[in-house]
Amino acid sequence: MPATHIRLRSFAAALLLGVTAGAVQAEGYPTKPISLIVPFSAGGGVDATARLLTPKLGEILKQPVVIENVAGAAGTIGTQKVARAPADGYTLLFAVASPLNVAPLVAPSAVRYDTFKDFVPVATVGTSPFVLIGKTALPARTAAELIQLAKSQPGKLNFGTDGVGTSLHITAEMFKQRAGIDIVHVPYKSGPQVLTDVAGGQVDLAVLPLTLAQPFIKEGKVRAFGVTSPARSPSAPDIPTLAETPALKDFEMDSWLGVLAPANTPPAVIAAWTAALDATIKDPEIARKLADVAVKPQLIRGPAFGEYLAKERKAIAGVVQTAGIKAE
Repeated sequence: MPATHIRLRSFAAALLLGVTAGAVQAEGYPTKPISLIVPFSAGGGVDATARLLTPKLGEILKQPVVIENVAGAAGTIGTQKVARAPADGYTLLFAVASPLNVAPLVAPSAVRYDTFKDFVPVATVGTSPFVLIGKTALPARTAAELIQLAKSQPGKLNFGTDGVGTSLHITAEMFKQRAGIDIVHVPYKSGPQVLTDVAGGQVDLAVLPLTLAQPFIKEGKVRAFGVTSPARSPSAPDIPTLAETPALKDFEMDSWLGVLAPANTPPAVIAAWTAALDATIKDPEIARKLADVAVKPQLIRGPAFGEYLAKERKAIAGVVQTAGIKAE
């Protein structure tokens, strides 16, 4: 047999051996602790949700899943760290829309990754609605009455969010555009500050996470006009959806929470994580704890998660362009 043929067969055998070894390695995953990057500070809503899940995930995967908080720049620093991490399944991202679908539109020069090229969507674990609240002194008691009030005095009412170009800001601008009203944005550095000022009457309105605002709503310190999810939240069934208001039909802007991995992570690793996430959120105790923080368990896996991200990006882009939002 010619030497060339021998070399080609040896190369093909080596290549096949390499592929097989890679598959075996992926199937044996994991063999060491896994780092789950939360791109926000410890103690926040995203971090709290991740910490509810990691003990069960570690139990299923048979290796510790360790949360690493890498905060800064609206979540983009931690997100970039995952985008640059080895695609071996030992560094993953636990994220929400802000760093993946908001920051690239409102602060593109600060983003050093491509959401759709540098990551592979693993699965969502749940959704959590935002809620439109107002100070109790407002004469409006429903979203429809609020829209009428705002139309009767353009530019007089204001609303607070946790900053320019955040998911809360985008949601509030979407409300403005859909309702056809003129209200003024007052950016803050954090959601709790906004909530305190709405309760104190310094700010008229705010869009905040339901889990943050719910205690103040229950105590009557602020008024809830509606949640942003398509259906009422099981944790607050008395609060209507904004979509129940005719002028806001089909309004939807849920906050999702999910896991993504660096691009080119082996399919077997993705499959292992998808199965672990599925089993985790179906655990009755985990589901109960998620409900306590107004998170509805929901697994959107792989390609469907990617399609969800693309659809969300398109919706946010339209709001950003119409409102002229720039965080830079």
